[in-house]
Amino acid sequence: MDESQIWDTVDAYFTTHLAPDDEVTAAALRDSETAGLPPVNVTANQGKLLQLLAEIQGARTVLEIGTLGGYSTIWLARALPADGRLVSLEYSPKHAEVAVRNIARAGLDERVEVRVGAALDSLPLLADEHPPPFDLVFIDADKANNAHYVEWALRLTRAGSLIVVDNVVRDGRVVDADGGAEDVRGTREALELIGAHPRLSGTAIQMVGAKGYDGFALARVLA
Repeated sequence: MDESQIWDTVDAYFTTHLAPDDEVTAAALRDSETAGLPPVNVTANQGKLLQLLAEIQGARTVLEIGTLGGYSTIWLARALPADGRLVSLEYSPKHAEVAVRNIARAGLDERVEVRVGAALDSLPLLADEHPPPFDLVFIDADKANNAHYVEWALRLTRAGSLIVVDNVVRDGRVVDADGGAEDVRGTREALELIGAHPRLSGTAIQMVGAKGYDGFALARVLA
């Protein structure tokens, strides 16, 4: 068995016993695939990790940057109390349409609002509403703008909030300081921002599994 087979087998074992997809999450994945959305959702055990992080935070408000078909949105929204709020920003109207259906089927549409448009356009509008600080921000959108998203997350959170950035390993390409790829540059800028910013304490972890070789960055807002 090669390494990738081992990763997939271990992921399947973890998912079976700790984070099995139920009818709602399985349907969200199926409908996303049917609609032709790219298969880049978090895995089930990563979704469960997001849910646990939100629960550990005692989160009442969550901001998600990058909705796709709403799979991660569902995991996060399940951690919220009945009067909690999740705002998810999605660039593609097609993706947002699929996500809204999936979220409604999950019975979470009263807690979740999906806003369509480029996140760097939507974020200033959101800030202008002066919402209560978000307890958790999950960043999983275009990687070139990761550092900008972290900066906006800082503006929209408070001391004790948690920022999570997905896909920071880039199949190991994150160490390529001379690489020209925008996704790598944006990810490196975000990681270096987290490491240097006086208001953040963060780390990153590498992961292997059904999505290959990747990882999360996590940062706690200090003040």
